[in-house]
Amino acid sequence: MSSLELKGVRKAFGATPVLDEVSLSLEQREFIAFLGPSGSGKSTLLRIIAGLETADDGEIWLEGQRIDTLPPGQRGIAMVFQHYALYPHMSVRENMAFGLRNAKVPRDEVTRRVDEAARVLEITALLDRKPSEMSGGQRQRVAIGRALVKQPKLFLLDEPLSNLDAALRLRTRVELAQLKQKVDAAVIMVTHDQAEAMTLADRIVVMNDRRIQQVGAPMEIYSRPANVFVAQFVGSPAMTLVPAALEDTTSAALKLGDGTIVQTGISRESLPANAELRLGLRPESVRVASGTASTKAKVELVERLGERTLIYALLADGQPITAEDGAHSRVAIGDEVPLTIDGAAAHIFGPDGTGYHGPAA
Repeated sequence: MSSLELKGVRKAFGATPVLDEVSLSLEQREFIAFLGPSGSGKSTLLRIIAGLETADDGEIWLEGQRIDTLPPGQRGIAMVFQHYALYPHMSVRENMAFGLRNAKVPRDEVTRRVDEAARVLEITALLDRKPSEMSGGQRQRVAIGRALVKQPKLFLLDEPLSNLDAALRLRTRVELAQLKQKVDAAVIMVTHDQAEAMTLADRIVVMNDRRIQQVGAPMEIYSRPANVFVAQFVGSPAMTLVPAALEDTTSAALKLGDGTIVQTGISRESLPANAELRLGLRPESVRVASGTASTKAKVELVERLGERTLIYALLADGQPITAEDGAHSRVAIGDEVPLTIDGAAAHIFGPDGTGYHGPAA
């Protein structure tokens, strides 16, 4: 039985649609990330699951029970907000216990749950502190602890790391990854940060334009994007998309604007006939060549990232392309560099944006 099931969820604010026929199943103890740009509908969908917004149409089921007709407090869901929303006059212990006491949970059980959650989150030493006496990361753990003590069937995390600085965000991401192994519930996290989604999620739900664009494991989303939006949204830097013409060969070889022929690993028969195509290339599929080159490009920017170097360049016809070189690359702005294109790792996109890929690795 699925932990959570969404069936045809729709939502509009006035005349503006924000969700259109969203359906999804979440497995027991699965960690799902809703990933997408601002305005894609991901936070609205989370709030509908929590009961903070009402869907115009559709159903929501949690562990076999329909919950979209229930008030938020009866859904078996705990939510952690982007802003910690801790009571400043209460200690950590009091903040974590507050909801349980309102629910008339026995005092001994409240103490047991708070102490256990504090142990799991490693905040036992903070139980008597006030929120103002803690760092942002510590306050976020308290907010998670307040949700944890409710022993919910489903956790909802609304951009839980967005208020933290870069170093603290990375550390807290590691802590969340460890925490998900200890929590006996499914988790949905909303984020616009693909690194968070790729690191934490078992599956990623990529959203845009009111709809789910693709659902899959992190590397499936990265390696086999369903369409142009997913290809360019997931991955940093974005995938290069190059207009290309299908060559008159038995396999899917594409000719770029500068005359370069790229032999892909994609079946010609799978492609739409007589269509305008685009070739998709991740930076790691385009390397600065040390031997035989596929083409040449003029360097416009060199980005040194420590373990690798990204080369932003223009092909002879002016088409931008992003390539990768080693950590100690000697490439400089203005150089003309030879590039090797790994056609077997290339993607092809049809006129409607649909992605076509070679055999799965």
